Amino acid sequence: MTVLIGGAMSLTSVLLKPAQDKQVELDTKKKILGAVMDISTFNTPEEILNLYKARVKSVVVDIEGEIIATDEKGNPLIAEKVNAQKNHKIDREERLYPIYMILNESDPNVVEAYVFPMFGLGLWDWISGYVALESDLNTVKGVAFDHKGETPGLGARITEEKVRNRYKENKKIFSDAGNLESITMVKGEGITGLSMHEVDGLSGATITAKGVNKMLKEYLGCYQNFIKNTKGQNGIAIN
Repeated sequence: MTVLIGGAMSLTSVLLKPAQDKQVELDTKKKILGAVMDISTFNTPEEILNLYKARVKSVVVDIEGEIIATDEKGNPLIAEKVNAQKNHKIDREERLYPIYMILNESDPNVVEAYVFPMFGLGLWDWISGYVALESDLNTVKGVAFDHKGETPGLGARITEEKVRNRYKENKKIFSDAGNLESITMVKGEGITGLSMHEVDGLSGATITAKGVNKMLKEYLGCYQNFIKNTKGQNGIAIN
């Protein structure tokens, strides 16, 4: 009986995997697009996937900001297939860094925004994010956060549109001198007089906020060479 049940569960897992993989792909692409634009009016998965295909180009880079086309076995590297959680466990010098470029609707040779995925730890479990920068690779265009196990109504609020919109208030990741400052969620809520590198905090969710801050600081630091290289080259070739 144990063997039969185990076999049935294994078969079910195999049969369901393609559908599960498709859902993961859809969720990932929705988050990438959602960091840049409002996709709430799209009603079907096909609409999301078609928009993604038309407007997004992805690459994988190393810590030096150089594009990596293949892995050590010569297989093509696909940004969408890089597992953020597994990748996070690798030393930052050895990680793969996916980058998503949002192309202009009228001219696909023009990059409107760059989306940088990142991963970290909240209060109870992992948190993740996509930070979109304008074509100047400095001004935040939008963010999309996700979490596992954060407290409802507190740390879980990082997914709320109201919180995400705070990062769109002309916030910048570099100082006027060109130094990486990242964006810091301050302690407390309802704070005024914030700088271009600060956003309002989350009352009662200090640890989650610290996790978000650490995640942004770490990963923007890891993407910094790509950002500086790309700005120096006036963008990267789209083909």
